[in-house]
Amino acid sequence: MEQNIQQQVQDYYGRELNTSQDLKTNACCTDDIPTAHKRILATLESEVLEKYYGCGVCVPSAVEGLTVLDLGSGSGRDVYLLSKLVGEQGHVIGVDMTEEQLAVANRNIAAHTTKFGYAKPNVEFRHGYIEDLASAGIEDNSVDLVVSNCVLNLSTDKAATYREIFRVLKPGGELFIADVFADRRISESLRQDPVLYGECLSGALYTEDFRRLLRELGINDYRLMSQRRLTIDNEEIERKVGNIKFYSLTVRAFKLALEDQCEDYGQVATYLGTLPDEPNGFTLDDHHHFETGRPMLVCGNTADMLALTRFGAHFRLDGAKDRHFGLFPCGPVATTASNSSDDTTGSCC
Repeated sequence: MEQNIQQQVQDYYGRELNTSQDLKTNACCTDDIPTAHKRILATLESEVLEKYYGCGVCVPSAVEGLTVLDLGSGSGRDVYLLSKLVGEQGHVIGVDMTEEQLAVANRNIAAHTTKFGYAKPNVEFRHGYIEDLASAGIEDNSVDLVVSNCVLNLSTDKAATYREIFRVLKPGGELFIADVFADRRISESLRQDPVLYGECLSGALYTEDFRRLLRELGINDYRLMSQRRLTIDNEEIERKVGNIKFYSLTVRAFKLALEDQCEDYGQVATYLGTLPDEPNGFTLDDHHHFETGRPMLVCGNTADMLALTRFGAHFRLDGAKDRHFGLFPCGPVATTASNSSDDTTGSCC
């Protein structure tokens, strides 16, 4: 059954869709693209852009020199965006299961290498399945950053996919995704609908099951960057999905041993303003914005996200964990609709 779904997805993105205009809903569309990214995207080959089916922006800051893995890289749009951002010393690997998409991505390597003025390509594309990254030759603890843009919902085995992600990430490495989630579990009958699955709807994880899955993998705290409610704008599909609400969420999670609650150790973080594109402030998530030079009291998990990752060089952290003051008074993070509103509590902070 799972193989049938995989084949349907390959056929949908490899044969049925010719460009993003062929999509039947607006689930796979992007807004709020940073200006710096727009400038890079404007230089990419038209064929790469036309075959793009993402649902958000899944490129975090401070990526120069990193090894990045893009899951479900498709035509290579985000890989080529990252190629420019990581610089000639960085490296970007795209993994996709659809041969037609890989063909588009591969035949544009030389053009983008020339556009960016690199002596040799800093990207590569591999055929493989995101549920089994070992088959694509991705080794343990080998990647600084894993990104994915509206693809993980298409996985037929979410547990295997996320397990693989945190296998290949280095300690302190980051998962940064834009993906479609649902406010409830999707029925099996809807999951078997090839159009709903291909349109990134019926494969969407229920947000609470996403939280539980990460915790099973030892990821006790993830952070929401942004969210938007998806409108389908297709009467036939709206009738099929009924009252299910779908959201595009941009989420980050680090490969760190964090606590399952925000605990107060009296730690203070100060952003130094040293990231080239963020001189005036740094945003960790939807409720942590650090103004340059202004000390901010943070919970233990936030302190570790800043000190034990690539961001460590850009922050001054004062205080240790030798004295505990109880729970940290974090505000709730909105993830998706609850039964009564459009907001619920997500991770611990």
